[in-house]
Amino acid sequence: MKKTILIPLLVLAGLSAKAQSYIGYLSDNYSGVHGLISNPANIADSRFKTDVNLAGVSTFFSNDYYGLKLGDVVTSDFDFDSDGKKYPKESNNFFGNADVMGPSFMFNINKTSSIAIFTRGRVSYNVNKINGTTFESLSNEFDENEDFIVDEDDLYLTANAWAEVGITFANVLMNKDQHFLKGGISLKYLQGMGNAYASGKNINIAYDADGTDLGGGETTGSITSQGSVNYGHSDNINDDFDDFEFEIVDGATGFGADLGIVYEWRPNYASYTSQDRQGNPFVPKHLNKYKLKLGLSLTDLGAIKYKNGTENAYDITGTVNEEDFEDQDGIEDILSTLYTQTGSGAAAKSALPTALHLNIDYNLHKKFYLNLNTDFSLSSNSKANTNRVPTMASITPRFESKWFSFYMPVSLIQGSGAQWGAGFRAGPLYVGSGSVLSLLMSDNSKAADIYAGIKIPVYQGKPKNKESDDVMGEM
Repeated sequence: MKKTILIPLLVLAGLSAKAQSYIGYLSDNYSGVHGLISNPANIADSRFKTDVNLAGVSTFFSNDYYGLKLGDVVTSDFDFDSDGKKYPKESNNFFGNADVMGPSFMFNINKTSSIAIFTRGRVSYNVNKINGTTFESLSNEFDENEDFIVDEDDLYLTANAWAEVGITFANVLMNKDQHFLKGGISLKYLQGMGNAYASGKNINIAYDADGTDLGGGETTGSITSQGSVNYGHSDNINDDFDDFEFEIVDGATGFGADLGIVYEWRPNYASYTSQDRQGNPFVPKHLNKYKLKLGLSLTDLGAIKYKNGTENAYDITGTVNEEDFEDQDGIEDILSTLYTQTGSGAAAKSALPTALHLNIDYNLHKKFYLNLNTDFSLSSNSKANTNRVPTMASITPRFESKWFSFYMPVSLIQGSGAQWGAGFRAGPLYVGSGSVLSLLMSDNSKAADIYAGIKIPVYQGKPKNKESDDVMGEM
């Protein structure tokens, strides 16, 4: 019998459909249009007159099942099955995403308001509550001549790809002495590009290596199972996920929104305030003026409806023999031919990975800052077709200036533990990873990410007094 029997029976192929983004970089006051990813209010009172992103990409993966050391992978004949460390338990979880930011730009409308237009392509997948103990047993000790039992209980899998086109508006809400407040909103049009999901309830599978008598002294394996499985996918995904390509799916659209506010405490506001020739006060925009900054945001509200997607439900209670099982071509053939279909209908909406973000930024001295960022997933881990990000907290010390910033985030990621990374921004270029140092130094890294991109920044300049102008450069 195939070693991968557990995969189709539990619909794990949803993973093959091929949190966080830009870790460290988003704490930078010079992240420009990227700042709207974590909080749309960030683009108001910006250090930029305008900021144009040409292309940027960020990828992220984390889990609580498998750990390794990147150096061993690069410098030796690393065997992923035997050399990595595995941590199976009754409920293991996997998270992953890719975030491509395409042509996007922000600019100031006036002294208090800013606007941005952005494009993004995103992929998100997660596996919730899979029984890693069973998976470990099958992958390391499986012998087709031996009996085994799979006690999976419940599990949930989701993979989704989509594109976004959005607009962000942010405005200064209060600017009074020490206290400064701004707010922002992003509205997003969502276009689905592929979706697959599955869920299992009370799954139990028993394999008897010689449980079916074929006659003449010949036997084959028998598979006795119980439980229920729901399996849904968009119409551009076939039975076995063969030849799947990300593409615009007809009838797969939705809307999303991000909301955010930012408060700044400016105890030395008087030292930043000047007067023009008419005696009117003004505060130059090219400088950071806070000692403490607090940000709160809610991101990825919304969902995508795949109008032509389908979902089928099956009762897998019963016994089938191994030969009949292996004669089937794919997951849906296995389920529809060998088990009882109990329902069929339209696919469920694909919910975005809704999250709550709290950001605290403290100016240690001049150009040195310390940032604390927390991302709390607000998406259920037991709801069908729901994308999630892992809950995580990051502390990022950084040096920040107009043309160059450097940061070293230390993060604690749900299930994956502590991660240590580094990144920098040098004019139009930004590169980094929230986990690169952990991958190089630790022998048990369970998360990995990397990002890079290029943009055209147009910074705020120092205001200049001229005979013909009271104050220049104040947009």
